[in-house]
Amino acid sequence: MKKERTTGLSCEIARAFPIEKALAKLGHFPTKTSEKEAWFLSPFRLETQASFKVAKKLNRWYDHGAGKGGNVIDLICLINKSSVKEALKFVGQDQTSFSFQQRPVLINDNSNGRQILHALPIRHYGLLKYLFERKISIATASTICKEVHYLHKGRRYFAIGLKNDSGGWELRNKYYKNSSSPKDTTHIKNGNKKLIVTEGMFDLLSILENSKTLKSEYDFLVLNSTAFLRKAIKVIDGYNQIDLYLDNDTTGKKTTQKLIAHFNNCLDKSIIYKGFKDMNEWLMFNARNGLGQGARDVSLLPQKQTRFTPGGRKVKKK
Repeated sequence: MKKERTTGLSCEIARAFPIEKALAKLGHFPTKTSEKEAWFLSPFRLETQASFKVAKKLNRWYDHGAGKGGNVIDLICLINKSSVKEALKFVGQDQTSFSFQQRPVLINDNSNGRQILHALPIRHYGLLKYLFERKISIATASTICKEVHYLHKGRRYFAIGLKNDSGGWELRNKYYKNSSSPKDTTHIKNGNKKLIVTEGMFDLLSILENSKTLKSEYDFLVLNSTAFLRKAIKVIDGYNQIDLYLDNDTTGKKTTQKLIAHFNNCLDKSIIYKGFKDMNEWLMFNARNGLGQGARDVSLLPQKQTRFTPGGRKVKKK
């Protein structure tokens, strides 16, 4: 067979890219991990018990439910339904920010876990500046987030933190995106029968930044990973209306489609930020281009279907 030529990484180099990092980039995180292996809910189907194993030293994966496995390139091709060339491009995007020989991905690393020291109101200048760069006000962030200080491998860090339903934290600052164990969804109950579902904390913060009254009408569910779709379905089942604000990427679209297929009361709200990866990217674009106030006037509620341009502008009715 003639080898496919690529202008980026070679297959040999790309195969050294850690499978855990690739899965994290695709929105999948381990339910259990040790020095030798990590277990995931299968990225290919809904399941409640992890059957997808990653052997860390070999950097190979095996899906016990499907009876097949392979290397990182095989996995990316299967998940993204892409060619080898596209998979190499996917890995190559991290070429400048990752060394294939560096320590394992920070996300959910139980073998070298994060020790939470304390959580307090957000006041550190670095975190306030980070929120400002993401176009989130301190008033909005303070409604659901804390300033979390933690230890990792003997060093002290701090981040914007969102607590999940099992007591773990999603942690974000300018330099890291990680979490403390245990990993779980975050269900914020306000006593309402309508629910907003997002993938991450900054998606929800962006929605709240645009409409200050949603708390009185909606409960909120932050998946923190699309791997928790099965659990999300159980939560969603108790609501009369579900508004989905998931990412405009392959994983986000697939998750949206699965939820809409499962429930007849789901609304795909991604039309609001069409042309952007997520709500925060859309919010930041509007702010940079002087559309911030206009964006705040956009109704995020489902009573009216509003059309938007890829640039986020409201389409005027003729």
